[in-house]
Amino acid sequence: MRRDRLLVAVTLVTLLAADIHFVLLPRLKTWYHLPRESCACRVTNGSLENGGATTVPWTTSQNFTVVSTERGSKLERLFRHPLYNIRLPELGPDERLLQEEELMNYCKRKVSRWERMKKFYMEAAAASNITILNHPVTFDPEASWLQFHLGINRYALYSRDDSSVDRLLRDMQTATVISADFTQDEKALKGACDCSQVVKPSGLHLKLALKLQDFGKAMFKPMRQERHEETPENFFYFVDFQRHNAEIAAFHLDRVLDFRRVPPVAGRFINVTGEILYITHNEELRSVFFNSPANNTCFFAKCLYVCKSEYAVCGHPDLLEGSMSAYLPGLSIAPRISIPNPWIRAYSFTGREEWEVNPLYCDNVKKLYPYNSGNRLLNIIDMAIFDFLTGNMDRHHYEIFTKFGDDGFLLHLDNARGFGRHSSDEMSILAPLTQCCMIKRSTLFRLKLLAKSEYRLSDVMRESLSRDPLSPVLTEDHLQALDRRLGHVLRTVGKCVKKLGEPQVVITDFVESSRVTTSHPGGNNRTAAHP
Repeated sequence: MRRDRLLVAVTLVTLLAADIHFVLLPRLKTWYHLPRESCACRVTNGSLENGGATTVPWTTSQNFTVVSTERGSKLERLFRHPLYNIRLPELGPDERLLQEEELMNYCKRKVSRWERMKKFYMEAAAASNITILNHPVTFDPEASWLQFHLGINRYALYSRDDSSVDRLLRDMQTATVISADFTQDEKALKGACDCSQVVKPSGLHLKLALKLQDFGKAMFKPMRQERHEETPENFFYFVDFQRHNAEIAAFHLDRVLDFRRVPPVAGRFINVTGEILYITHNEELRSVFFNSPANNTCFFAKCLYVCKSEYAVCGHPDLLEGSMSAYLPGLSIAPRISIPNPWIRAYSFTGREEWEVNPLYCDNVKKLYPYNSGNRLLNIIDMAIFDFLTGNMDRHHYEIFTKFGDDGFLLHLDNARGFGRHSSDEMSILAPLTQCCMIKRSTLFRLKLLAKSEYRLSDVMRESLSRDPLSPVLTEDHLQALDRRLGHVLRTVGKCVKKLGEPQVVITDFVESSRVTTSHPGGNNRTAAHP
């Protein structure tokens, strides 16, 4: 009898332990990592180094304040580091993309033309008994988007201490939308896509240009995939979904890496009825709206191969989550050119490019203009590292501002195909680094800094992304993947150094602060940029 009782007791204890291990603990871990949007309590024992998560209290004014852990904000400490305070040369007229008078005159002409066209359309709509909401335009020379455009220079899209960027993010989240239209590339298609270049319909061109009340402009990419969903392993990179949260995360990663080559991006909920359908002046856009069987308002892309309701996006019933990417200055005032990536992929089922079969491919690239001198090749490698961290295989072209010539920085545009898979790392994206075995000294030093526990990449990204209204922007799996991929990059550089020696691999592009320093407000030293 006692033996039976002992056996029953042991069985019960075993079942209880199994229940705690396999059921209760996973639920507690899941709950611990969820955002506490309704509570602004301070985390007292949730150090980010120990897997804890900070919380961000939200206010109606959208003034975001990070509630720090006991050790303080890792993101703020990162941006105070000397590597993030490198002093650039004084900017003259040739180093700035636009001059204020030139930009203001250009914008005033655009506003006048807009007012004339709007008046004409309102009259035509009234004659056709179509109701269009009429929002007045408020042109402000101090508008955040204008200041962002004025801040673009030879070295980056914005300076490290440019307050207009944070203002622009808030404006894109809250400003009144006064007009919606197809983007220029979709208009160029005229609805006639080359279906021979497309494997399957996937809503590739589903994006809109939204004009804000201060005459700013943003590209809206709607939510197409849930955050926890991974790109199916059998998908080719050229038919992958475009993810709105990837655009948001790419902007934050670009700023954390101190590249500053991605235009500002913010998340927002758009009312597809009130902020698109009722205000658009484009009849073709109005024609692709419909109500779903669930009575949700939906629309689909203009391109013929996705002009089907099953490829539409829908509000719930009207609200639709998406990303808002700030537009760059118009091509007529700030020309850009698009250049094929030397490491472009074969956009077909069976084709392969030379770099995929020739390990010495970089030697050929180094002989070609403009990669045979200047920083262009090093900037390509920066871009490859950025794309590897995000998992973006779709970098077929890059753009530069023509004003800055061959040594201008590369624009990291269109990042929506990043953050598709967290469970695997596509090492081929790093081909420019592995084949050329070159990296900027400043890039390497920052990567090493972000590998340290005090500034861990996943931690500062989590903190930075928590300021976006659509937080959590990335799942924990994607954040942990950033740390893993960063380790791959550093090991790749280490192999190059072991093989070729540091002087040949690590290219100096700045002078250390121990040699040249200047006073910086707040007690920081600024490192001087190398001429």
